[in-house]
Amino acid sequence: MKSRLLRISVVTVGLLFAVVVHGEDGLRWNEMKPGEQQLLKPFENKWDSLPPERREALQRGAARWQHMSPAERQDAKERFKRWRNLTPEQRDAIKQRFREFRRLPLAEQEKIRERFRWFQGLPLEQREALRNKWRSLPPEERKDIRQRWRNMTPEERRSVRRKLRSEQGQE
Repeated sequence: MKSRLLRISVVTVGLLFAVVVHGEDGLRWNEMKPGEQQLLKPFENKWDSLPPERREALQRGAARWQHMSPAERQDAKERFKRWRNLTPEQRDAIKQRFREFRRLPLAEQEKIRERFRWFQGLPLEQREALRNKWRSLPPEERKDIRQRWRNMTPEERRSVRRKLRSEQGQE
C-alpha cells in the first residue's frame, strides 16, 4: 500500500513539474507542425525570447491560417493591411473598445453581434446612409441617444427598432 502511494506521489510530482516547466517555457519551436514553422519563420531566431503567451498566440494564428480558404486568407491580409495603416492612437482606441466589449455579459455581446450582422446584411447604400446620418449628429446628441438607449427596457428597444424598420420600408 505504501509502495503504491509512493509511486502515485512520485508520478504526480513528476507530472506537475513537467507542466510547470512547460508552462514557464511555453511552446517550443520544434513542437509546432512544419507548416506552422514555415509561416512563423521570421520569428524562429527570436522564438525563445518571446513571452510564452505571445508564442501561443502566434502558433494559434498560424494554425488558423492553414485552415482558411484562399478568399479568407485574402480578407485577413486586407484587414491586417488596414490595421497597419491605423495610427497608434486609433489602434489603442480599438483595443480599448474590444476590452470593454469582452467585459459585457455574454447576452449583451450576442445582441451586439446580432445587430452587427443585421447591419452588414443591409445594402451598401443603406449602410452608408445610416452612417452618414449618425455622423451628421452633434457629439452631444449622439451621446444622449446612447444614454437613452441604455436606459430603455427591452420592449422599448423593440418598439424603436420596429419604428426604424418601418421608416426604412423593411416591414
